[in-house]
Order: sequence, then structure tokens, then C-alpha cells
Amino acid sequence: MTNYKNIFGKPVKFLATDPDNAEAEGQIWYNSTSDTFKSIVALEAWSSGAPMISPQRDGGYGQSTPSTASWAAGGVSATRNIVTTQEYNGSGWSSGGNLNTGREEGTGFGLVSASVLAGGATYPPSLLKNEVEEYDGSTWTAGTALPASRKKSAGAGTQTAGLVSFGSVDPPSTAGSASANSLEYDGSTWTAGGTGNTAREHVSGAGSQTAALAFGGEDTPPANMNNTEEYDGSTWTTGGALNTARHLMGGSGIQTSALAYGGFTPYSVKTENYNGTSWSNSPDLSTARDRLFGGGTDSSNAIAAGGLTGSGVVDVTEEFNKSATVITAGAWSSGGNMSTARIQHERAGTQTAGLVAMGNAVTATEEYDGSAWTSGGTAPEAQYSGASDGTQTAAFVAGGIISNVDTDKTKLYDGSAWTASGNLNLSRRYTSGFGSQTAGICVGGVEVPAYTYSNSTESFDGSTWTTLPATLGTARYAYNVSGGNQTAGFIAGGANASPRLDLTEEYNGSIWTSGGPTISVITRAAGGGSQTAAFIASGNTPAGYVTAASHYNGTIWVTAPSVATSRGWLAGTGTQTASLIFGGEPPAAPNSTATEEFTGETSALNLKTLTTS
Repeated sequence: MTNYKNIFGKPVKFLATDPDNAEAEGQIWYNSTSDTFKSIVALEAWSSGAPMISPQRDGGYGQSTPSTASWAAGGVSATRNIVTTQEYNGSGWSSGGNLNTGREEGTGFGLVSASVLAGGATYPPSLLKNEVEEYDGSTWTAGTALPASRKKSAGAGTQTAGLVSFGSVDPPSTAGSASANSLEYDGSTWTAGGTGNTAREHVSGAGSQTAALAFGGEDTPPANMNNTEEYDGSTWTTGGALNTARHLMGGSGIQTSALAYGGFTPYSVKTENYNGTSWSNSPDLSTARDRLFGGGTDSSNAIAAGGLTGSGVVDVTEEFNKSATVITAGAWSSGGNMSTARIQHERAGTQTAGLVAMGNAVTATEEYDGSAWTSGGTAPEAQYSGASDGTQTAAFVAGGIISNVDTDKTKLYDGSAWTASGNLNLSRRYTSGFGSQTAGICVGGVEVPAYTYSNSTESFDGSTWTTLPATLGTARYAYNVSGGNQTAGFIAGGANASPRLDLTEEYNGSIWTSGGPTISVITRAAGGGSQTAAFIASGNTPAGYVTAASHYNGTIWVTAPSVATSRGWLAGTGTQTASLIFGGEPPAAPNSTATEEFTGETSALNLKTLTTS
């Protein structure tokens, strides 16, 4: 009788505990502890990713790896024919260099550090373009123009071995007409490639110059198509048809392992994967849309970003993975409410041992255990908009405002009571702090009595503040958007004579140096973490209070999952992957007691218990 060993060449293992690595995928074992047979199986799923910086649709994108680098350039946002480039690093979006020519419906291919955007159109009226631009990861420069203007084409390949196929071509008319031809690019010259079997536009592409795939689209007169064609570097041949005819899809992967997702049927959630012969259905997107951006290396991974829904252009990002690992996306969730609503308050601690102290007209202290706030020691007076940090049982607050008067006072908390300590050398409000109770930093703010924006830094040893020779490159008052320690700290955002700043500066214990700019100019936000793993959440931008959040890796800020409630004058503490924000001033409501907690992305093996049913 055939058994498992005969089929797979090895017996079923007897284990007391389950394997802890994906290499066991497909194996079957008997768990003697739970008295069950188990296996690890691959799972396909879309999960939420960090939103784009701004909504975007109808631009060019490349066939790169979501976990390392993807890009989206041009298209439509709040206005048409935009020049914006956004770059994805696997966790969030950051701003890239602007195109020289704003346009929509251009064809993109290549990696974020070596990309091409070819053709497109400007509206209104419809004017097809032949401009080509190349991207080096920071700057777009002019490349060799297309032989004829075109839009709505499929792209594949790399910057030095690219392919543009199908789409609308001009001449013969300024509106363009559906085409079946293709062009090959070697980094400097365009040459004619093979002609496809069916002319169409709004077609999606994947693969390389010598092993490309074109699928879907619409013909003339407009009708959704399910056609697939494969290219070998000279000839197009018919491949397996899509299960759902559509156009304006996202597409990515290689000729023998590709994904198609979204599109117009109208707005679609459908995902299909191609194995080189036929298309089969995969899990649906969460958000139905067309005109979206894509990227990915094969049918086991992809990114779907932006696009158009029935409600308009969106910033939604979703990530596709086929893996033995189940990925749970990072997200904010509601925590326990504070007992006392407050703004401009002080903070310290971690997500599971947090501290909120004082605030405008508030002397109460509360301590957080990861689920609920309880009362701590009451401060002798309300002190707010100062520098603060430390732990739940060893925190400091310095400077700020007391009874509407700027102060140089310092208070220390030991987990039960507040005591006075050495004063700052300079009274200041709206200042920022980071570090510990015995190794703290106070920086920036508004200096009194001169009422000038401060660039000065003071260090604290637990009893005495010392003015340091290190000064910020840009004076500012920053509302607690700071973190790190006395030898590796940061400060971000804030304001000075220019209402709001997008500047980040980093401190190494002796000097301040420039870091990457924040996603937007921002004040009154919550922030924390370390110099190489920081976060900003909510706060005030030129658009008002926002729900946006972002993460910093020591070089660039990228978008992160949004918070639930927009507010300003709030506070935050914890780490980038275990953040805590609380209190603040919502746009049109009384001061808040709300707490939100962020849990970073997690992964776990997809363990399955085998049954006879």
C-alpha cells in the first residue's frame, strides 16, 4: 500500500514542538504534545501597506521588488498632469525627484534607481507625448524621444533593455489610435520590435525585453479584453486568456509568473496569476480600483498603490504575498482613555509603561500599563510645552509654561512623586527633550525674555543643566517631535519665522547634522523612538490636523499607517514598532482623552492541523 514515505522518500516526523521556519513548508509531522498531524502550507493574501504621500493615478511605474524598491511617477492627484514621483521601500512611501514634463498615462519600466518613463499625454485637451525621461533614484533627465507620440502602452524590462508595446499611437490623429506595435530601448536608441496580434490600449505588461507579457486592455470601439500575448524578443504569440476581461489594471512579474490586479470592469478587486500558460484566480484586493500603480518580481509578491475608485483618486497601498508566512500589517488601535483630557502635555516611557504628565491647566499625572491609565503623583503646578522624556519611574520635565509665564524650572518623577531639580540656564517654551532622567537633552523652543526662536542645546546629568556648544542648524520650536538619547537623538518638524518646517536634525553627542526631510511640514505632532527608528503621528500641516503618520530610518521619512483621529498638541512615546500617542486637540471637539497604540508588522508560520474532513 502506498504511504507517505513511498511518495516523499521520508517518514512522517514525530515532534514535541512545531518547526519554526518556512523550510518545513509542505512537510507533515505528528505533534506528540497536541496529538495532531500538522503541516505548513503557503498562503496567498493582500495586506494593508502604508498609504501613498498623496493620492495618485494614471502614472508610470516599474517592475521592481516591493520589499526593496518601487516607484510611481506622473499621472493625476488633486490636479492633472503632475510631475510627482513617489518611492516605496517596502514599508512606506517617500518623495522622489520631479519629472521635467508633467503627464498622464506614460509607460514606465525599470528599477527605482534606473527607471524610464516614456510617452504619455497631457489633458485637456488630449495631447500625446513622445518625451522620454530616465531616473537615477533622485533626478529625472531627458532620454531619447520615442519615434512617435504614444500613451496607454504596456512596459517591461530595464532602463537599458526596455520594451514599450501596444497602446495609443499618434499619428494618425491627435487623439491617438490603438496599436499593436512595440519598441525596444537599449538606454539610448529606440528600435522597432515585433507587432502584436491584437491592437489595443490601456494594456498591462510584465517581464523583460526578451520574455515579455501583455494582457487585458480595450480595443476600438471600447470594450474590455481578456487577451494575453507573449513576446520572445522578436515575435508576439497568443497566451492564455484572463478569466475576467478588463483594462487599466496593475501588472507585475515575469512571463512565467505574473500577476494582474484591479482594473476596469468597472472598478475591480480581481487578482489573477499567470504560470506561463494560463491565468487562475488569486485573493481579491480589498479596495476596488483601476488606473493603479503596480510592481513586483513574480506571482508571489506585488504592490498595488493608488488608483481611481468610485469615490475618486486614492492613496491606498496593498501588498500581495504568497508565502508559508502569514503577515499581519502594522496598524494603530484604540487604547484606554486617559482620565483627564489635556493638551501641550509631557510624556515619557514606553507603550506598556507610559507616562503622561501635567498639561495646559492640568497637574494630574497618569501611568499606562499597555491597556489602562491609572493615577500617578500630582504635580505641584501645571507645567506644559516643555522638554520631557525618561521612563515611567524616572522622568524629567524642563522649561515650558507655568501660569502663562515662561519657565526654566525642572521637575523629576520617581514613579510616585514630583520633586524640583536644577533649573535650565535659559527659560524657554515649546521646547523639545529626549534621553533619560540622568542624561537628558533640552533643545530649541522660544527663548525668553528675548522671545526668539532658539537653536541652543542643554544637557542634564540628573541635577544640573549645562549649555552645550552644539546648536541646531535651524532654530525652531518643535512640540515634542523628538527622541533618542544623549548621544544619538533627533528633532523633526516644528516652526520658526517660516510657519512650519520639514527639517530633521540628528545629534551625536557633540554636533547637530541635517537628516532627511519629513513627509510634510508639520507642527504640534506626537513623536518618539530612536534616531534610526523614529515616528511622527498626527499633528498640524498646512492642510490642518491630519491622521498621517510616518517613520524614519536614519536617512529618510516614509509614510506609515494612519492614526484614527486627527489632532494637534498631543504627545507620544515608545518605539517605532510599539508607539503610543495620547491626548491633544481634535479639529472640532474638546481636548481629548483618546489613546492610540501602534503595533508594527508581524509574521508567523501558517501552521495547519490536518484532519480527515
